[in-house]
Amino acid sequence: MFELDKTYDAQKVEDKWYARWLEKKAFHAEAGRGGKPYTIVIPPPNVTGILHMGHALNVTIQDILVRWRHMQGRNTLWLPGTDHAGIATQNVVERALRKEGKTRSDLGREQFVKRVWEWRAQYGSTIIQQLKKLGASCDWDRERFTMDEGLSDAVAEVFVRLYDKKLIYRGNYIINWCPRCHTALSDEESVHVETAGKLYYIRYPLKKGQKKDSIVVATTRPETLLGDVAVAVNPRDERYAHLKGKLFLLPVLDRPLPVIQDDFVDPEFGTGVVKVTPAHDPNDFEIGQRHGLTPINVMHEDGTMNENAGPYRGLDRVACRRQIVEDLQKAHLIEKIEDHAHAVGHCYRCDTVVEPRLSLQWFVRMKPLARPAIEVVKDGRIQFMPERWTKVYLDWMENIRDWCISRQIWWGHRIPVFYCQACRHEWAAKGHPAACPACGSKGFQQDEDVLDTWFSSWLWPFSTLGWPAPNKDLAFYYPTDTLVTAPEIIFFWVARMVMAGLEFMGDIPFRTVYIHGTVRDDTGRKMSKSLGNSIDPLAIIKDFSADALRFSLVMVTAVGQDVHLAKEKFELGRNFLTKLWNAARFMQMHTKDTPVHREALTAPAVATLQHCGQAFNPALLTPDDKHILARLHDTIAACTENLERCRFNDLAKNLYEFVWHQFCDWYIEYAKIGLNAEDPARRAQTRLVCHYVFANALTLLHPIIPFITEELWHAMGYGAEADSIMAGPWPKAFDLDELGKWGIDSRTVEYVENKHDLIRVGRTLRADYGISPALKIRYIIRPENVGMTELLRADGASIAFLLRAESLSVDPDFHPVRMINGISKLGTIFIPIEGVIDVQAEVQRLNGQLTKTSGDLTFVSRKLESVEFVQRAPPEIIEQQRSRKQELQDKCEKLCRLIAVLSEESKNQR
Repeated sequence: MFELDKTYDAQKVEDKWYARWLEKKAFHAEAGRGGKPYTIVIPPPNVTGILHMGHALNVTIQDILVRWRHMQGRNTLWLPGTDHAGIATQNVVERALRKEGKTRSDLGREQFVKRVWEWRAQYGSTIIQQLKKLGASCDWDRERFTMDEGLSDAVAEVFVRLYDKKLIYRGNYIINWCPRCHTALSDEESVHVETAGKLYYIRYPLKKGQKKDSIVVATTRPETLLGDVAVAVNPRDERYAHLKGKLFLLPVLDRPLPVIQDDFVDPEFGTGVVKVTPAHDPNDFEIGQRHGLTPINVMHEDGTMNENAGPYRGLDRVACRRQIVEDLQKAHLIEKIEDHAHAVGHCYRCDTVVEPRLSLQWFVRMKPLARPAIEVVKDGRIQFMPERWTKVYLDWMENIRDWCISRQIWWGHRIPVFYCQACRHEWAAKGHPAACPACGSKGFQQDEDVLDTWFSSWLWPFSTLGWPAPNKDLAFYYPTDTLVTAPEIIFFWVARMVMAGLEFMGDIPFRTVYIHGTVRDDTGRKMSKSLGNSIDPLAIIKDFSADALRFSLVMVTAVGQDVHLAKEKFELGRNFLTKLWNAARFMQMHTKDTPVHREALTAPAVATLQHCGQAFNPALLTPDDKHILARLHDTIAACTENLERCRFNDLAKNLYEFVWHQFCDWYIEYAKIGLNAEDPARRAQTRLVCHYVFANALTLLHPIIPFITEELWHAMGYGAEADSIMAGPWPKAFDLDELGKWGIDSRTVEYVENKHDLIRVGRTLRADYGISPALKIRYIIRPENVGMTELLRADGASIAFLLRAESLSVDPDFHPVRMINGISKLGTIFIPIEGVIDVQAEVQRLNGQLTKTSGDLTFVSRKLESVEFVQRAPPEIIEQQRSRKQELQDKCEKLCRLIAVLSEESKNQR
C-alpha cells in the first residue's frame, strides 16, 4: 500500500508495470500448470509493419479475452509472432539497395537473402516492442517467426504431404501478375477496385481495307488485342449466326482470326462479339482451352510489350494502349469510345494494376480441402461472430478456386521440389536431398520460386506449437479457442487455417472467430497513409496513455461495426482514468487512518457469499449502501455476459456507467456522510462498502485498462507486493436471493433509483432559475404517496446533503398557491424563492436566452425550408439540423414556462 500522487503519471506507471510483469513472467504459460486451456494465437503482423489503429484494436480485444480468462482460472496462452511477409519485406530491402545503386541481381540470391535476414535482425522486432507498449499479455518466451527453423520444417512437411497426395500441382494457367513486384499473386491478393475506364469499340475487318465487311468488338484493354487468336459470339445470338466459320483480320498485325461460338459470351455486353486473348484473360484462357486455341503472350514480366507485339515491342503497356488507340483511330477502325466503370485488380502490396498473365505456376487443389472445412462451420463446431460472416465464409468456400502458391521472389520458403538433370525426374522432399531418388544422380536443382507467404500462415495455430513433432504443448493447447481478426483476411487466412487444421491435425484450429470492424476516420474513410488520415497509436499512447487508447477504442467499437475515430475521442478514456484515480485518492484520504484488513475489504480475493456476509453488517447498511452493492453485482453479471458474447463496447459502457455515475457521482458523494459520521461502526461500514465496490470494479476493469488497475490495486493495499490483480479470481455475481442476506431487495434498489431522480429534479430547478450550486437553500418535498413520507423523512439527511439544502422538510399536505417546483418519481419538490432569486433580473436573463434561442430556431428553420439546402446537403447533415431544430423548440418552450412562473411570482410580490 502506498500513497497516490495528486495526478496520474501514465507513462511512469505503464513502464513500471510492464517491466514488472515481464520480470515475474506473468504471461508465461505451462501446459502442466493446471486449469482448462484457453489459447489465442495472434494474427502475426508483418515483420515490416509498424503499429496502426487496426493492430491496436485487434490486440486490445485479444488482451481483454486473455486477461479475463486468466482471472477465471483458465490456463491461458497467447502465442505471439511475426510473419516474414515475402513480397513486402523483399520490397523494403530492394528499396534500400537502390539507394546504394544496387539491385538484388547484383548481390545474387544467397547474398540477398542474407541481407534480408540482417534487415530482419535490425528492424524486425519493431512492432513487437510496440505491442508491448500497448500492454499485450503475450507469452513472449514463445514468440515465433514464419521463417524460423521449426515453422520452416512444418511448411516443408505440409508441401511434401500435399504434393504426394497430388493436391499440389504445376501448370500453365492465367494468374494475377504484378509487373512491379515481378511475381504471381493469388486471387485474394489481387484487390479489385472500381475504376473509371473506357470501353473501346474496334472494327475487325473481314477483308483488308473493306470497312463495310467488318465486325465491331468491344474491349477495355486494346493493348491486349495483339494477343488475340479468335473472336467469339454466343451460339444462340442470331445476329451473328452467319459468321460461323469465317475469318477476320486482326487490326495492325493482320493475323487471321476464326469466329468461334461459346456459351460464355454475353450477348448484352458491348456488341455481343468479344475478342479471345487466352494469354491475357482468365475467361479467354478457358475459352481457348475448350476450342484448342494456342495462346500468344505479348508482354514481358515487367509489363512492357514483347516481340509478339510487332511494332509496339518495347513500349510500356500503358503507352502501348495510347499508341494503338491512336493508330486505330487513324485507320478508322475505332467505332466509338465510351466511359466504362469496371473493377480492376490491383496488387495488395504495391497497388500496381495487376496483369492477367499465362504463366507456369504451382497450385493447391482446394476443393478436396474445402469440403470438410465447410461442414465444421455448418454444424457449428466453428462459430463466426457476428454470425453474418458465416454466409460470407461459406459462399467463398463453396465456390473456391485453386490457390496459386508460387512467387517469383527470393525471400520466403523456397519450394521444396527438385528436378533431376540426368533423368528428368521431379520430386518433393524436406531438406536437401543427397541424390535423385530415381537414378541416383547428384546433378539436380531446386525450384527457383518461393511459396506464398500465406502458405506458412495457414499452419500458424499448430506449427507454432511444435508440429509436426508430437509434444505436450500441442496436445494441451490445440485446438485454440478464439481467433480475433479483421474481415479482409477471412479468405487469405481464416478459411485456409480451417482447411489446414482439419487436414493435418484432424481437428478444427479454433472454436470461435470474432470479426471486428475496420478502423476509419470520423468521416467514414478507411485510415491510410496516402489519405493522410491515419492516427498513430504510439502518439496516442504518449499523449493520452495506453489505457486511455484501449478504453476509448473499446467504447466506440460496436459488435461487427466499423470504428470511426478522431483524436478527440481518446479524451474519453483519459477522463475516465482521471475519474478512477481521483476516486482512489479520495478513498485513501478517508481511510488512511484505518488499517486495511485485506480479507474483509477485498472480496475479489475471497469472493464467497459466506465471507461477504460476515464482512457486512446488514443492520448498518443504508439504502444507498444496498443500492451500490446491488448495482455492482448487476454490473458483474453484465460484464461476464458481454465478455462471453464478445460484446466489448457493451462491456466498456457497463463499466463506465457504473464507475463514473453509480459509484463516483452518486455513492462516493453519499459516502461522505458515513465517512464523517460520529459512530465508528458506521464509518467502518462505509469504508468497507467503498473498498469492496472499488476492489471489484478494478478487477472488472483490469482486462481493458490493465496498467492503472494494477497500480491502484497495490496502492489501495488490495494485494501483496508480489501479487498481481490478474492473478485474482474474476468476481462472481450474486443474485437477489444471495444479496438478500445483506438485507438487499428490489424495493430498496428501486427507492434509491427514485431518490436519485428526485435529487436530479432538485438540482435542475436550481440550474433553470440561475440559483448558484454553492448557495444553500430550502427544499420542501410533497411525497407521491403517504407511505413514502416516513422513508423520506428517515433519509432526509442524505437527501439534504446531496441537494446542498439549508433545510429539507417532507410534508404530504403541502399545497402552496405558487412556488417553483419539479415532479419526480418520489413526489414533487418545491423551492421557496423569496430572498433567493431576484425575480425581475432572472426574468430579464431568461428573456435574453429566449431571444437568442428563438433567433437560432428561425435560422435553422429557414435552412431546412430551403430547397437548395435539402437537395445538396448530405442526409446526415439534414438529420443533424432537424434534431437541432427540435432541441431549440424544446428549449424555447421550457424558457417560456420558466418566464411564466417567475412573471406570476413577480405579480404576487407587487
